[in-house]
Amino acid sequence: MDATVWLDILSWQRVRKMEISRDYDIDLYEWADEQASLARKVAVADLDYANIAEELESLGKSQRQSRDSHLRILLLHLLKWRFQPQRRTRSWENSIMNSRRSIEQVIETSPSLNLLTASGETRDADLAKVYQRARRDAARETRLPVETFPEDCPFALDDILDFDFLPDDRGGPECG
Repeated sequence: MDATVWLDILSWQRVRKMEISRDYDIDLYEWADEQASLARKVAVADLDYANIAEELESLGKSQRQSRDSHLRILLLHLLKWRFQPQRRTRSWENSIMNSRRSIEQVIETSPSLNLLTASGETRDADLAKVYQRARRDAARETRLPVETFPEDCPFALDDILDFDFLPDDRGGPECG
């Protein structure tokens, strides 16, 4: 559902009409990115379009950082759950569930941040980058050597986001 609206932008000489193809309520991240691009194309003397564009990009980046932060915490606790079964706590389980809910909320607000593309493929680069951070954090928090944790994400994306999934301590499929 792609909303199209027209935005009247007053300049010193004339009114320009610009089409905005994404609605703020449908995908905040994509809207912010598009608005930043549009703001850079318009030159109205009284407005600080360069900083407006920066702020809009910042808004979009903050949505992505929020998703990645929740994903890192989720992966961290999934790793701890798998590799320290004797130390499993209700707190880890709650963190896993809360992180999944938070990721779900970010993606509802900004569907373009979904870790699956429209064709159903995983955004491997995003997942791999966040996993590496979670792996280092897991080593630091557990005081286990970083080599204890697989170099590549040991969880399938469907499992990572599945509210019913908790890893066992015997290994599992690679991400994909």
